[in-house]
Amino acid sequence: MQDHPDFPEVIDSTLLGQIRACSRHAQLESLLHWKPTTPSVHLHAGAAFASGLEAGRLAFYVDGKTQEESTAIALQALINHYGDFECPADSAKSLERMCGAIEFYFDQYPMETDHAIPVTLPSGKRGIEFSFAEPIDIKHPVTGNPLVYCGRFDMLTDYAGAIYGEDDKTTTSLGASWSKQWDMRSQFTAYCWGAKQAGFPIAGFLVRGISILKTKYDTQQALTYRPQWMIDRWYEQMLRDVAGFIQQWESDVYDYNLDASCNEYGGCVFRNICLTEPASQQNWLETAFVKRRWDPLTRTETLLIE
Repeated sequence: MQDHPDFPEVIDSTLLGQIRACSRHAQLESLLHWKPTTPSVHLHAGAAFASGLEAGRLAFYVDGKTQEESTAIALQALINHYGDFECPADSAKSLERMCGAIEFYFDQYPMETDHAIPVTLPSGKRGIEFSFAEPIDIKHPVTGNPLVYCGRFDMLTDYAGAIYGEDDKTTTSLGASWSKQWDMRSQFTAYCWGAKQAGFPIAGFLVRGISILKTKYDTQQALTYRPQWMIDRWYEQMLRDVAGFIQQWESDVYDYNLDASCNEYGGCVFRNICLTEPASQQNWLETAFVKRRWDPLTRTETLLIE
């Protein structure tokens, strides 16, 4: 029998997405902290890419480095973050290709002439890696404190005469439908809500996509808008979803999706667990997974040793 896990104090778009896709997944990954022994190449390479962009932008906009110097600093940050991770042979997101992606990005969107410029916040800091953590209208089931919704996006930017959020996405391919997928993406609605709660109402989001293939790179960008009624709708739905998850946590009975989310994006990491009869699932978890606790506020992961 597994111990009843603590309920998190903080909700983010990752946990909310898990709750909506499959509560059993949310329980295993975000409450019990089971993670695959080998991290996803997409998540690891994407995080390294984001680290490089942040370092390059800070060097240029804050430290006054040249475009060339800032790109070199971005490359070093990406290399440091990528570390000794072994990229699967069938993936294009090797260290070499990710370094090329950084160079391609700053060639396509050179900071010297980029129209998306990080704003200067009242504190004097630039709006690079903008983060928020705001209370929501649901109390923690144990402490009674308001739950907190947090988020972090790449830039708060002055673009086309208005203030937008900006976020960069790595992908394998870009097509005619790529820009359409963001118009109802909960993640960006949450970011718009959070930025407004923090005192920075934004018009919408500038999303930049970088496709990384073994032989080429490509890019697209899209603007997606969030009028207030869409933000209000997201917020009310989010409250219902979180409240429902609390009820499942209290009963210790979690809903399974048993449908599309089991196979999307290469298949759920817990697919083989759900294909195993319940009596044997714990043994499989302990064999194929490790426990790492993700902190959405500090964006760090800690190995849990029992």
